Amino acid sequence: MKRITLIFSLCALLPLASCDVLEDVAGGVVNTGGSGSGDTKPKLTNDEVIAGLKEALKIGIQNGSNLACKLDGFNKNPAIFIPFPPDAQALKDKAIEWGMQEKVDEITTTLNRAAEEASKKAAPIFVDAITNMSVSDGFAILNGAEDAATSYLKNATTSALTTAFKPVVHEAITTVKLTQYWNPVADKYNKFAKIAGKAEVNPDLDQYVTDLGIKGLFHLVKQEEAKIRKDPLAQVTDLLKKVFGSLLN
Repeated sequence: MKRITLIFSLCALLPLASCDVLEDVAGGVVNTGGSGSGDTKPKLTNDEVIAGLKEALKIGIQNGSNLACKLDGFNKNPAIFIPFPPDAQALKDKAIEWGMQEKVDEITTTLNRAAEEASKKAAPIFVDAITNMSVSDGFAILNGAEDAATSYLKNATTSALTTAFKPVVHEAITTVKLTQYWNPVADKYNKFAKIAGKAEVNPDLDQYVTDLGIKGLFHLVKQEEAKIRKDPLAQVTDLLKKVFGSLLN
């Protein structure tokens, strides 16, 4: 009814003009409200989305590594806590039987201290992997699950990250003196195992801490990605606001 009234009003005011033309004009005026205003909003390009996803991951690993490298960042976080090596469960059981529970606890704590120490140098390694990560369809990731970008990063870069992160872990293990806690217990058990005809244990602690350290950092990045997707306050750059803000509109 408003549209018809507008057309007749225009026709009355401008008798020389074609009412057909005026109807088109009126239709245009009416359509500029509501959904039409959304059409004027700049559309995201695939390149912008990819850049936004990578920026979110970089911020995620910066925040995540800052949390992980704090004292008890791994040790007191149940989601990323590193347990006594499962491959050495027989050693653990026998050590406890021998009254060495305190030694077992020291080893477990120091495993987590090694991951915390290594996390101090994790961000640049992850950022390099993120920067060099190839992404073709940014929109598929953007419109995916709340951890879609983290999952993509994990699938695309874990192998390279493991190779790059392992030397850092080895240095961290040396810094926190993990082997000084591990070796006395392992040596005692292995002497027993040799006599008892059981398998000796000497798991690769570097690889163990590397694998679980990376897994823990991915978990923290996943949490940060979820925040950026859901919370405008976590979208701390213009690019993040543009890319992830589109999910909230």
